[in-house]
Amino acid sequence: MNFIKVTVTASVSYSGTEAGSEMGSEQGREPSEPARKMKLPIFIADAFTETAFRGNPAAVCLLESTLDEDAHQDIAREMNLSETAFVRKLQPTDDFTQSSRFGLRWFTPEAEFPLCGHATLASAAVLFQKRKNMNSTLTFVTMSGELKARRAEDGIVLDFPVYPTFPQDFHEVKDLIKAAIGDTLVQDIRYSPDTKNLLVRLSDSYDRSFLENLKVNTERLPAIEKIGKVRGLILTVKGEAGGQTAPYDFYSRCFAPWVGVAEDPVTGSTHTLLGPYWSEELGKKEMRAFQCSRRGGELDISLRPDGRVDIKGGAVIVLEGTLTA
Repeated sequence: MNFIKVTVTASVSYSGTEAGSEMGSEQGREPSEPARKMKLPIFIADAFTETAFRGNPAAVCLLESTLDEDAHQDIAREMNLSETAFVRKLQPTDDFTQSSRFGLRWFTPEAEFPLCGHATLASAAVLFQKRKNMNSTLTFVTMSGELKARRAEDGIVLDFPVYPTFPQDFHEVKDLIKAAIGDTLVQDIRYSPDTKNLLVRLSDSYDRSFLENLKVNTERLPAIEKIGKVRGLILTVKGEAGGQTAPYDFYSRCFAPWVGVAEDPVTGSTHTLLGPYWSEELGKKEMRAFQCSRRGGELDISLRPDGRVDIKGGAVIVLEGTLTA
C-alpha cells in the first residue's frame, strides 16, 4: 500500500531559547524582527494494529528545538486526533537516530494530557521505522515519569506504571452512569484517583457484541460531572471462553468528553488499570485485550513482579509530511 506524504503550511513560530525565557523587556529588540521559523516533521501512525486505518491514529511531531508553548495546543487542535505527541531532543547534541532518551508530551484537541499509551507507541514507531533509531529501548521523559518503549519481534512493548483502582459507591456516580448507558446492568464500579478514570464493569451476561453495539451518550457527561474528579469513562466486559475470532480475556471501550474525545479508538493508558483489575479477577498475569471501538485494536498485557505493566502492540505509519512554519 502506498501511504501519503504531504507538506502542510502553517504559521507556527519557534524559538531557540526555552519557553518563557523571552518574557520581559522589549528594549533593544528590532520591532519588526520576525520569530525564527523551522520545518516540523509530522507523522500519523495507527497504533495497536497491524493494519492501516485501524487501531488508534496519533500525530507525532519531532522537535529539533523549543516550540512556542501555545503552538502545541494549536497543532493538536489542527490535527484533530485524540492525541498529538511532541517528541523533543533533551540536549542540542541529541540525535533522533542515535539517542535513546527524549522528552514527550501529549495533547488532545482541548488540553495537555498526563499519559497516553497509543501516542507513545506511535512516537516509538516513528523513531524506529522512520528515523531508524539504532537503540533497542527508548526512554521518554514525561509528566508521568520516565516511560520506556522497546522493540519486539511482533510489535513494540511499552513499560508503564500500574495504577490501582478502588471500589466506587454507585450512588455517587449513578447519574453519570445512567446518562451514559441508561439501564444497562452494571457488575462492578472502580475509580482510579491517579488517572481520574471511572471503570465500569458491565454484567457478565453481556458479551463483546453487546459492548460493541452499545450506544453511549457522552454529550451530557461533562455537565453532570464537572468538579474534575472524572476525566475518562471506561466500560469493560469479561472475555468469552475460546473467544470469537481470537481468544481475548477482556474487552473495553473508553470515553473522554471532558478533554474533547467522545470515544478513544484504542487507549493504551487505560490498560494500566484494566490490566491489574482483570489480572486480579481472572487470576492471570498474561492477558490479551481488545478495545471495541469502530476501528478496534489489540493489546497484549503482562503484569510484572516490579509493579509495572508491559503493554504490547503494533503500529502502522500512514502519513508523513512537513509542517512549514
